[in-house]
Amino acid sequence: MNSQGGSKNHGRRLTRVEETSAGGFVLAQDGSLRVALIGRLTRTGRIDWCVPKGHPEGEENLEQAAIRELFEETGLEVEIVEALGEIKYEFSAGNKLISKTVHHFLMRQTGGFLTVENDPQQEAVDVQWFEIDNLHVSLAHENERRIARGVQEWIARNL
Repeated sequence: MNSQGGSKNHGRRLTRVEETSAGGFVLAQDGSLRVALIGRLTRTGRIDWCVPKGHPEGEENLEQAAIRELFEETGLEVEIVEALGEIKYEFSAGNKLISKTVHHFLMRQTGGFLTVENDPQQEAVDVQWFEIDNLHVSLAHENERRIARGVQEWIARNL
């Protein structure tokens, strides 16, 4: 890291940028112990299943952003049950080093139905229900699998 806040990557200077997203796991309204995940296409054409999430817009707080993003990416109307925690990671994009914090919430479906038609960026190519007990094999990213264990623990305590 240099004094300007960037770091070097193969001779390039990267500018560090902080980003925040919010989203989470939505429990199905029917009580079936399933959550909705979105499928995103990788560069190789494979679908990675991940937690719906996105950036706050305007004056939105994290909870409002999570609720809006869930509707846009899954078609589901939701309410927040509780905060599950956050994950932090870094990646480079162009000449930027993105330092990202994602805030996860446990939510409950209150209406709507699964669709990716409302996603303005068309990031999600599919959305499906997944059994909570299978999230460790369904989710593409280890940091999301760790948060999913928190969902399983919440269910064990509360249902």
